[in-house]
Amino acid sequence: MKVIIIEDEAPAATRLGRMLHDLGKGIEVVRTLDSVEAAVSYLGSGEADGIDVLFMDIQLADGISFSIFEQVQLAQPVIFTTAFDHYVLKAFKVNSIDYLLKPVDVVELTAAIEKYQKLHGGNGDLATKIERLVHEMSPSKYRERLLIKRGQQLTFLKTSAMAHCHADGKLCYATDFNGASFLLDNTLQHLEASVNPRQFYRVNRQLLVNIEAIRKVYTWLGGRLKLELAPPTQADTIVSRERVGGFKDWMGQ
Repeated sequence: MKVIIIEDEAPAATRLGRMLHDLGKGIEVVRTLDSVEAAVSYLGSGEADGIDVLFMDIQLADGISFSIFEQVQLAQPVIFTTAFDHYVLKAFKVNSIDYLLKPVDVVELTAAIEKYQKLHGGNGDLATKIERLVHEMSPSKYRERLLIKRGQQLTFLKTSAMAHCHADGKLCYATDFNGASFLLDNTLQHLEASVNPRQFYRVNRQLLVNIEAIRKVYTWLGGRLKLELAPPTQADTIVSRERVGGFKDWMGQ
């Protein structure tokens, strides 16, 4: 079985490749791709015609991986690997593709491979499922408001008015363009998965930023970048090294 891994975090890609090899099912990782752009280029070239399965992360450095299906027509079944337990992914549980939550568990990985083997050649509904998922992830489906609880009152914050959002331990705070801060009933991971990736970018583990909040970008140590935001934040504003390439592409969209 020949597979391609589409994953922007090198340690995660290496670990998955090792796990697939250790399963002892004759699985060969033909190639590892780390971005939407790289995946579209390779998969659209025809070189992937002999590939049996794609392992694909949801959130790549330069965008959501579902956009790949908007640019390239694929026949291969996909097993998604993701840190996001988002509700829309439940649709895959009834089809010939699956999703695995990170860190990937060897038992679930084995079950996913066995599911593919049982359903090999039976992917008639795959295109329909992918089309439906892409529709669910279209801009019109991105979250437009965030629920805010203040004492006994409920209000909301428009995502377009959110300058940035940062994680502080297990808590998540949103800051609007007036500098007001709001405690959210969301994790940063779930929030990242639900907002428009053309407007928001996760620059590191702690911070999600709105393109409109960025005032200046400075080169920083180790090939990283440092952001000046308005309003400012106490969170780390350094773009992590592995996200610099995707950040530059995002800035230039």
